[in-house]
Amino acid sequence: MGGGCLFPVIACLDSASLRQVHRTMFRILDYPALVFLLSFAFMTAAAWGSARSSRRRAADAPLPEIFGVVETATLTLLGLIIGFTFSMAVNRYDQRKNLEEAEANAIGTEYVRADLLPEPAASRVRALLRDYVQQRVGFYVERDGEKLGRIRDETARLQGELWNAVKGPALAQPTTVTALAVAGMNDALNAENYTQAAWWNRIPTAAWVLMCAIAVGANAMVGYGSRGSPANAKLLLILPALIATAFLLIADIDAPRGGIIRVVPQNLHRLDASFG
Repeated sequence: MGGGCLFPVIACLDSASLRQVHRTMFRILDYPALVFLLSFAFMTAAAWGSARSSRRRAADAPLPEIFGVVETATLTLLGLIIGFTFSMAVNRYDQRKNLEEAEANAIGTEYVRADLLPEPAASRVRALLRDYVQQRVGFYVERDGEKLGRIRDETARLQGELWNAVKGPALAQPTTVTALAVAGMNDALNAENYTQAAWWNRIPTAAWVLMCAIAVGANAMVGYGSRGSPANAKLLLILPALIATAFLLIADIDAPRGGIIRVVPQNLHRLDASFG
């Protein structure tokens, strides 16, 4: 199917279908090992397929002089895109780490400011914050979807109770002292929203599609340039393996809950331990 036939098909997809495509893509990207296997398989198939095609036409159609220039330019472009995409993944990973630290600091500050509230509101806020920290730790370490749903529900419930716990004393005694406790609670609750937004901030699907398309094209050109020589057959596995490994690392860093490289809530763990 040519490019002119492909774009009308994409244009006919409604918003629900596009969202489904994005969800499917992100589900694949949550498993870096699967990304490695799929990318390696497609790139190897492209290289070997082009090598066989080149071998059949070797006697009749010698490679044009510009082929080497185009091949070099394609590989250079692929390297640049992989580098930029890796930088995007690292930046998002650093953002998630920084927001975990900021959230722990906000909760710890509010735990101290709870002393500014009258009793029994102060004790109530501290008890709720201890439960709240445990739910936030679970958000970082849990992978099971059903358990994560329960954590989100419990987090929302605790946020409502925390706000009500400081709202009552603030309305009863609207002073600058209670305003500090209210402002601290607002920062602690907002920190959860910032963290969730950072976990949703992934490398765009279009960037992955473009990078994979260029990678397949580059391997196809390398395979075609090999002229189908049996001595080069095994060497055609090297480039797909290297590029697939780069994809594996990018997907691992970019996936908040997938792979090995994940944000460890060490600041929240320390805060939870300080609560006793």
